[in-house]
Amino acid sequence: MDWQGQKIAEQLMQIMLLAFTVIAFATGYLMASFQMMILIYAGGVVLTTLVTVPNWPFFNHHPLKWLDPSELEKHPKPQSSLNVNSKNKSVKK
Repeated sequence: MDWQGQKIAEQLMQIMLLAFTVIAFATGYLMASFQMMILIYAGGVVLTTLVTVPNWPFFNHHPLKWLDPSELEKHPKPQSSLNVNSKNKSVKK
């Protein structure tokens, strides 16, 4: 799953859970049944999980382009030079 796919999955999850919460509450209130409310909400959580957790193809429309190993050898990672003596020294007055 690419970065854009993760964003879409997160937004889809939030929208679906909110929708199922409202539907479950309204149905439970109108039917005066706490059990029905919990069943509808649990079904919504299961459906949301099935839609957002697997790596479906529509979550991978913007794949990452990895650096070719031969390019890595041409452009090595810069080494950070740490100078121990140049760190902030406490000045006593």
